[in-house]
Amino acid sequence: MTFPAQAGVERLDLTSSLLGLFCILVFVVAYALVMVEEKLHLRKSKPVLVAAGIIWIVISAYYVTHDISYVTEEAFRHNLLEFAELMLFLLVAMTYINAMEERKVFDALRAWMIQRGFSYNSLFWISGFLAFFISPIADNLTTALLMCAVVMKVAEGDKRFINLSCINIVIAANAGGAFSPFGDITTLMVWQAGMVQFNEFLVLFFPSLVNYVVPAFIMSFFVEKKMPSALYEPTKMKRGARRILALFLLTVLTAVLCHSLLHMPPVLGMMMGLGYLQLFGYFLRVTLEKRRDKAIQAGDKRRIDLLGSVMPFDVFNKVARAEWDTLLFFYGIVMCVGGLGFLGYLGLLSEVLYGQWSATAANVFLGVVSSVIDNIPVMFAVLSMQPDMSHGQWLLITLTAGVGGSLLSIGSAAGVALMGQARGYYTFIGHLKWAPVIGLGYVASVLTHLWLNAELF
Repeated sequence: MTFPAQAGVERLDLTSSLLGLFCILVFVVAYALVMVEEKLHLRKSKPVLVAAGIIWIVISAYYVTHDISYVTEEAFRHNLLEFAELMLFLLVAMTYINAMEERKVFDALRAWMIQRGFSYNSLFWISGFLAFFISPIADNLTTALLMCAVVMKVAEGDKRFINLSCINIVIAANAGGAFSPFGDITTLMVWQAGMVQFNEFLVLFFPSLVNYVVPAFIMSFFVEKKMPSALYEPTKMKRGARRILALFLLTVLTAVLCHSLLHMPPVLGMMMGLGYLQLFGYFLRVTLEKRRDKAIQAGDKRRIDLLGSVMPFDVFNKVARAEWDTLLFFYGIVMCVGGLGFLGYLGLLSEVLYGQWSATAANVFLGVVSSVIDNIPVMFAVLSMQPDMSHGQWLLITLTAGVGGSLLSIGSAAGVALMGQARGYYTFIGHLKWAPVIGLGYVASVLTHLWLNAELF
């Protein structure tokens, strides 16, 4: 795997060296600590942060002794850029969710669901299908955060149902994101590389739908037959709530257009969307006092309550609540895997798989690997390798890398983010218990693709 910034530079082959084996050991130990987070009460970001530092320091020290330190510097900057784009995208998504929560959008949706008398089983399916159909537009990460917030509002305090619903949402969001170039970072990478055209992603719709429906159908039998315990309370959204929803859709549209028309990273549109929200927050703030004075003079208490206070839309306040732990975990994973990729291990893995295995077996296996290592570096390795595959195989790796992350809670951005948002409810072990069922959906989706799109192979 060659980093763009290193074109023309010959890297040292350290895959069989003690240094390379040491870096693998560091990564394995760090990930083992992440997996037993609940028992050790050690936040998942801590071991991977230390591991990332050790891996890159060891690599850099070795390159310095060979007087080519600029090679590792460029490689590190490349990986840092990948993390920065992901972090900024996540920041904007979290900020919009926080704004909608403060304006009582989720409270109103919760009240609507309770008023309609939806059972837990209905809520399970509604939240899942909403996640499946929203993620192709809003991306799987943003969608998962949004639907998790709704579920936690409706089933407040019910740990068992929230855990099951979060698993359902992660599977649905990842599956929905697999048939759209804007549904996941990996699909963006495939689209950008020109391996799959925009309209061609739609052939993955039915395989993606099967990937979600199969495990959801089985899990639905374990949803308790009862109603949410929360009592119905009429809830009105505060001033500006609908306009914030519209701004969120405009932000998504801006991100899409920036990428499709200008060939710029989607994060450009997302950060511009943050500007929309900040400006609207300013508008609410400067007009609040006049409207409140009129309501006070008229003695309209209901109007005063609806006006409420205008939140400052502080990005850093939301990050503190949604957890630095989640963001720093992303940093650690991107840097750890980036370091192992720089050493040559991901490229070596791709060469072995596509050189000795069939393309179908390799792509299915890499989908499973993405549940542990993360689908971004896996897809980056495959794109860098550019194996000679049919168009159907490129669609297959797009599908498996997108939905394979659902097998574990740490296998996708959606899962990691929900572990932070629903801390104490949605856990690694809670998700792991359903891995065999999720695996059935994974196998079913692959078989569906091989059957429906056989002419592409």
